[in-house]
Amino acid sequence: MAKTLCSINPPLHVGARINHSRPLLKCRSQGGGLRRVVVNMSLSHHHQHNHDKHHINQPYWAAINDQIQAHLKKVVTVKDPVSVFEPMHHLVFSSPLDTAPALCVAACDLVGGGGGCGGDQALAAAAALQIIHAAYNTHEYLPLSDRPSLMPKASPGPMGHHAFGPNVELLTGDGMVPFGLELVAKSDDPAQNSSKRILRVIVEITRAIGSLGVVDGQYSELQCSQLDGNGSWHVELINNTCEKKEGGLHACAAACGAILGGGSEEEIERLRMFGLYVGMIRGTLLRYSPEKRSIRVEELRDLALKELEGFDGANVKAISSFIEGNLSHV
Repeated sequence: MAKTLCSINPPLHVGARINHSRPLLKCRSQGGGLRRVVVNMSLSHHHQHNHDKHHINQPYWAAINDQIQAHLKKVVTVKDPVSVFEPMHHLVFSSPLDTAPALCVAACDLVGGGGGCGGDQALAAAAALQIIHAAYNTHEYLPLSDRPSLMPKASPGPMGHHAFGPNVELLTGDGMVPFGLELVAKSDDPAQNSSKRILRVIVEITRAIGSLGVVDGQYSELQCSQLDGNGSWHVELINNTCEKKEGGLHACAAACGAILGGGSEEEIERLRMFGLYVGMIRGTLLRYSPEKRSIRVEELRDLALKELEGFDGANVKAISSFIEGNLSHV
């Protein structure tokens, strides 16, 4: 099937463009007009918030991201059938690096599981989360003209160049999700008696990306794009989008890291809530104008930091800098 699709769909080179026929989420500026909002959430740049209590530990996050990338290069290779794995390889490495996978590894470190089998399994889970993120990113930037754009874009998206046709990207994106889950399953080590943890992590991921998770957030985002931007119903939809999409994925990542690191149930739930608040900060930054988001972001920041109060060790400062890395873009 994949070979047939490739034969009828030669590589396309679609110029980056904004599709004006697709409705955009509306954010109002102080002057009352509508404007587009874009926020750079990269962890690779060192900034500091005005009231920063924790310096952003850029080397720590850079090292984690390097580990994730190195692991991805080992497991996502171009092999037979080439018609399947070549587009998968391209789509995984052409998508931007998400922040949730790094949080998975950091959470594992925080509960003391970074040095052994748990650390390797957390790295596999982080790679899976990045592959799943790449699948969603691929579907968001398919070169189609009849699908509404849900995220505001002030500039062309990262998928401006398409090496494959939309049907190949669509099917490959669908296949990347189970491929990511397979990586988690293969990380199981019976000698370490970790099968229950692996199964639990797979359940966590499938719930986070399913009908009560990301899909729910996508539906709220679609509803939100069809409103005029006024009223409490609009705000409720935006908040639900932030909670289910960015919040849910980051909560899942942090919980998975804690599970694989051997954390207690209390530690797992604390890190789950930490991830939820951190992810919601990211979603809030993406969807609200500066004058509307500042109070909400500070509330989420305080809630996130409070979840770390029960932890000890140097890694607490490192993981808390994850928040400041997001806040530096306010």
